[in-house]
Amino acid sequence: MTERVRGPASPVIVALDYADGDAALALADRLDPALCRVKVGKELFTAAGPALVEALQARGFQIFLDLKFHDIPNTVAGAVRAAAELGVWMVNVHAGGGRRMLEAAVAALADRRDKPLLIAVTVLTSLADADLAELGYAESARERVQRLARLTAEAGLDGVVCSAQEAPQLRAAHGPGFQLVTPGIRAAGDAVGDQRRVVTPAEGLALGADYLVIGRSITGSADPAGALSAIIDGLHEAR
Repeated sequence: MTERVRGPASPVIVALDYADGDAALALADRLDPALCRVKVGKELFTAAGPALVEALQARGFQIFLDLKFHDIPNTVAGAVRAAAELGVWMVNVHAGGGRRMLEAAVAALADRRDKPLLIAVTVLTSLADADLAELGYAESARERVQRLARLTAEAGLDGVVCSAQEAPQLRAAHGPGFQLVTPGIRAAGDAVGDQRRVVTPAEGLALGADYLVIGRSITGSADPAGALSAIIDGLHEAR
């Protein structure tokens, strides 16, 4: 597995879920890169591209490039290699692409000394058991997460994206070195939006998550820096 890159001691990754680069940078300018990392997803990267990643890096932020690559092995290998060339801290693929695709992604980074963390999406936190049944899966969300996490570990990736609700079982199965990145995190009292399997930041860490992806609880606040500080303070108190 990849040696963890030094960065903020905070486990918080702020999701920059914006439609354009200007809005994302305006929010980033209100945050301290010593207190968090940031996530760039499909909408923002499609709108603003690599230049946005470079602008965030120039501001001192480490980047989780959340593009969930899912394609034939050769295409995913090239995409992961390109993400590494951008200097991102973490990049993800979709475990549903299968073993050969996952192994190709790992191989694409094998010769790099500065390789990013490579993780795989298991089951989107917007999906519940009923959604999986509609797609033809007999497994529950929890069972499918465990299956895909096992495949991910066997293929040599660094960890998975999962709900914090699945974290205890994954931690027990794969040990402390397997990185668990958890979206669906909401501060107590915040609306859950389109997420289904959600927990608070303190609950996420207690359940075994390594990193907490937090969006609206910070980006939707009138005082994003204050919201981030309050969440970090709450995590310290919980510990």
